[in-house]
Amino acid sequence: MNNDKQLKNWLNNFNLNHPLVIAGPCSAETEEQVLTIAHQLKDTDTSVMRAGIWKPRTRPGNFEGVGAIGLEWLKRAKEETGLKIATEVANKTHVELALKADVDVLWIGARSTVSPFIVQEIADALKGTDKIVLVKNPVNPDLALWLGAVERFYTADIKNLGVIHRGFSTYEKIKYRNNPEWQIAVDLQSRFPDLPLIVDPSHIAGDRNLVFDICQTALDLNYDGLMVETHHTPDKAWSDAAQQITPAFLDQMTVDLKIRNREGEDKFNTDIKQLRAKIDLIDDQILEALGKRMKVADSIGYLKKENNVAILQPERWNAILQRLIANADENELSKEFVIRFLKAIHQESIQHQHKIISQ
Repeated sequence: MNNDKQLKNWLNNFNLNHPLVIAGPCSAETEEQVLTIAHQLKDTDTSVMRAGIWKPRTRPGNFEGVGAIGLEWLKRAKEETGLKIATEVANKTHVELALKADVDVLWIGARSTVSPFIVQEIADALKGTDKIVLVKNPVNPDLALWLGAVERFYTADIKNLGVIHRGFSTYEKIKYRNNPEWQIAVDLQSRFPDLPLIVDPSHIAGDRNLVFDICQTALDLNYDGLMVETHHTPDKAWSDAAQQITPAFLDQMTVDLKIRNREGEDKFNTDIKQLRAKIDLIDDQILEALGKRMKVADSIGYLKKENNVAILQPERWNAILQRLIANADENELSKEFVIRFLKAIHQESIQHQHKIISQ
């Protein structure tokens, strides 16, 4: 990607003194619903109203969107409120209909990003357009796939590009609907610092109670905007009810969020806040990984108990120690630190297993 510094120019066109806010319902349900939400968003920091028209679902039988008629509702919302409008497109036909309806922002969903064939079809249909195109991360944690999709749009001469971080699917049970995997978005941001990065806290969270904290983390990591699912009666929403917030909540949230004022801070303070936010994320990942390790250790403890096997297996412990010490230099860690760290983990594992066997 060559002319990176041109990519954030479209953000400047909004003339904002705060991060970009894209908000609106997961799905356009009725014309009345779309217009009601639009008028409630008009008095918030929202610049773009979003609504899903075509809703690809993981499994058939769920509400899959109202279709093209919803574009007319969005057009009317735009006319009445002055908000720009956004919707998801998943194929050439969607693009053609969205362009005809003068949709301002088109986003590419996570399920589309995983397919280079779909991405290329959409990129060809959008070739040369001045519309804002936002590419969501693929369903699975694959930075190369995400970047590949962006590059296809860049090659199609789409000048107003950006990306949306909506988290990644995981088979493990965690507190989020989609695991943030913040480091992947941070890596993308490091490679292309002038590519606008927007967080989708709704799809990461799956729970409206987590939306605020996710937005704050994103802003601490220097994200450029928020894309928040917003509904005037969230609990009655036809899709993704649990993760949507009200326009009133959004309005208060944008007041409460702490946003760095770069012009009011020297470079040291700005840089160190960003670096410390990254450390906080990595520390959280380390603790989460240790928790998973202890659960495996518990399973081993139960297995040892059933088979009357001793807790400490010196040969196994020595093999682990030697293998990881050998990797210390590769990870720029001292062998002394690695030994202390591994011994602490091993001691915790022994305590877990002793508790199980003693029951």
